[in-house]
Amino acid sequence: MASYPNVTVMDHPLIQHKITLLRDKNTNVRDFRALCTEISMLMAFEAMRDLPLEPTEVETPLATATVNRLAGKKLALVAILRAGLIMADGILNLVPSARVGHLGLYRDHETLKPVQYFRKLPSDIAERNVFVLDPMLATGGSAIAALDVLKDLNIASIKLLCILGAPEGVEAVHKAHPDIPVILGALDSHLNDKGYIVPGLGDAGDRIYGTR
Repeated sequence: MASYPNVTVMDHPLIQHKITLLRDKNTNVRDFRALCTEISMLMAFEAMRDLPLEPTEVETPLATATVNRLAGKKLALVAILRAGLIMADGILNLVPSARVGHLGLYRDHETLKPVQYFRKLPSDIAERNVFVLDPMLATGGSAIAALDVLKDLNIASIKLLCILGAPEGVEAVHKAHPDIPVILGALDSHLNDKGYIVPGLGDAGDRIYGTR
């Protein structure tokens, strides 16, 4: 796969260790959920490193301190349903004040194309730093559809966070939205003929919610 300046694969040891546990077919639903939450929180910690700050003053028990806080309207998390919800839960542990939006997109198993069935976003989302959340970047169709929706709202700052990605999905997103930073926990080998990431971890939604 070609190298793209806007694509980052995280190499933090804790993220890599937890993704290894996530892949294991014997990991139960409870532990799978917990791992998704933990990985998302760790990924967000790194992905938010460049958030803008502004100076402010606070009174400590001893003196007035000039310190920094997040600037502007803060953050919005947009979870691609249904699997993206687990990532939002993890990041909210880190940033409880973030607003959360939902985009309902499912992949038609015949065409592998995304179909939108639900949309609910914060009213002031255009003024926020937005993180789009989807555990699996497979064909890229759902991510591209979500980014299309958000760009139509004139949002200035958007990043895409995915726990696993395939080269096909990365290339598709880059072709459609070369300006959007893509942050992955791991980049796998390829997609199989059913559009699943290999070696991957199976269907993330099914493993999170215990469905088939």
